[in-house]
Amino acid sequence: MIYQLLQQLMNQAIATQLIEREDEIYARNQILSFLQLSEFKETDRVLDSSLDIPDLLDLIVDYACRQGIIEELFDEKEIFSSKIMNCLIARPSTINQLFYEKYKQDPKAATEYFYELSKNSNYIQMKRIRNNIEYKTATEYGELDITINLSKPEKDPRSIALERSLQKTDYPKCLLCVENEGYAGRIGHPARSNHRMIRVNLLDQPWYLQYSPYVYYNEHCIVLSEKHTDMVVSSTSFLRLLSFVEQFPHYFVGSNADLPIVGGSILTHDHYQGGNYQFAMAKAADDWKFSMADYPNVTCSVVKWPMSVIRLRSAEISPLVEAGSHIFDLWRDYSDETVGILARTGETPHNTVTPIARKNGDVFELDLVLRNNRTSDEHPLGIFHPHADVHHIKKENIGLIEVMGLAVLPARLKEELVAVEKYILGKLAEVADYHLDWAKTLKTRYQTVATEANVEGLVREEVGKKFSRVLEDAGVYKRDETGAAGFRRFINSL
Repeated sequence: MIYQLLQQLMNQAIATQLIEREDEIYARNQILSFLQLSEFKETDRVLDSSLDIPDLLDLIVDYACRQGIIEELFDEKEIFSSKIMNCLIARPSTINQLFYEKYKQDPKAATEYFYELSKNSNYIQMKRIRNNIEYKTATEYGELDITINLSKPEKDPRSIALERSLQKTDYPKCLLCVENEGYAGRIGHPARSNHRMIRVNLLDQPWYLQYSPYVYYNEHCIVLSEKHTDMVVSSTSFLRLLSFVEQFPHYFVGSNADLPIVGGSILTHDHYQGGNYQFAMAKAADDWKFSMADYPNVTCSVVKWPMSVIRLRSAEISPLVEAGSHIFDLWRDYSDETVGILARTGETPHNTVTPIARKNGDVFELDLVLRNNRTSDEHPLGIFHPHADVHHIKKENIGLIEVMGLAVLPARLKEELVAVEKYILGKLAEVADYHLDWAKTLKTRYQTVATEANVEGLVREEVGKKFSRVLEDAGVYKRDETGAAGFRRFINSL
C-alpha cells in the first residue's frame, strides 16, 4: 500500500505543477529514504482517486508511525510531513525567479502562482482550514465576517511535556523570522521545511512575502522585515505600506498597532498582514468629511465604523504619508479626559494607530484607526478593549484582522453555541456559566419563533451583534453624542 500512496502523491505533485515529470524519480527516491525503504515497486493500482495531497500525506505519515520511523506525536508528524513536501517543491531562488517572471506580466498572476504553490505544498493547511466555521452577519456597519477557528489542533500533552524537557534555543528567534524558511522544526516550533518566501524590495530594504499557514481570508499574506526588530508604527510604516500596494495594487496591507493590548500577538518582529480580500471596513461609507488646509491634495473623512477610523485618499503617495504622519504625531500626544483618552501615564505611552493601505482604482487610501491601550480598575484588560460582558464570546486583543471586521473566535464556541441553541429550544443543555445570562436573554427573545431549522442562524446573528459590540468597545470615540463631539475636537486640532 505504501508504494501506491507514494505513486499517487507523485501523480498529484505533477498534476498541481509542484514538480515536472523529469523530477519524479529523484523526488520519489528522496521520500523513500525518509520512509527507510530501499526500493520502489511500480504499481498502477489507485487506492482512492479522490485522495488529494493532504489526505495522502496523512496516510503516509500514519505508515511512518506504524513502522516506528517516527513517534505518534503531533509535532513529529508535522515535521515528517513537511520534509516529504519539501522534496516536491523548488528551492527559494527558483520560486522567486518564477514569481517575478509572472510579475512582469501581471502582479496578480504572480501572487496567484505563489498562493497556489503554498496550498499545493501543504504549507497552507487547507484541509484543516476547512474545519473552521465561517459566515457573515449583517449589522448596521455592513456584513461582518465571523470565524470560529478550528484549524489549529490542540497540542498533545506528551508533546508539551517533551518541549519542557528540551534545551531551549532562540533559533529562529520567532515564528516570523526569515530563518524559518526551510527549517525542519522541533517539538514546540512548527515544521517549516516546505516554507518559501518571496523577496520584496520595500524602500530599498529587504522584506519578505509569505502566506499565513492558517489563512483567515483569501490570500491572507504576511509581509515581514528581514531583521528581527520590534514592531514600530511611524511615517516610514505608512510609506512602506503604500509602497507595497503600489507594487501589488490588488492587495490591501496593514499593520497591527505597536503597543500591548491594542497590538497583535507578535510585537517582537516588524511585520504586516495583507491579502486579496475586501473587509466590511474597506466598504464602509464616509460618516463625515473634513479637510486639512496644509494637504489640499488629500481627501479626508471619518468612516462609519464602530472603531474610530480616519480615511485619507490621494492619487499620490507622498501627500498621504505627510498627512497621515501629521495626524499620527498629534494623536500620540493627544489627551481628552472628557472621553477617557490620556496620551500617557507617566512615561508610558497609550496612543497609537492601526494603519491600513489599499489602492482603490487610481486612488491610494490610508486608514488610520485610532487606538489607546490604557487600563483602569473597572477595565483591567483595557478601557478600549472588549468589556467583561462580551468576554464570553471574545476576550482576546483586537488586532488588525478584527479591526477590519473579521472576528477570529475561539474553538470552544463550536460546542458551546450548540448548547445555547438547545437551551433556546427548551431542550436539556449544559450551558457554560459565562453564557448563561446571554442564553436566558435569547430564550426570552426567541422562544416564540425559534425552531430546529432556524435556531442556528438566530444564534449566529447574535454572535455577530456581540462582535459589533466588541468593536464598539475598542473604539476610542463612541458612536454617541459625547463621542462624536470628542472626535470633532481632535479633528479640529489637526
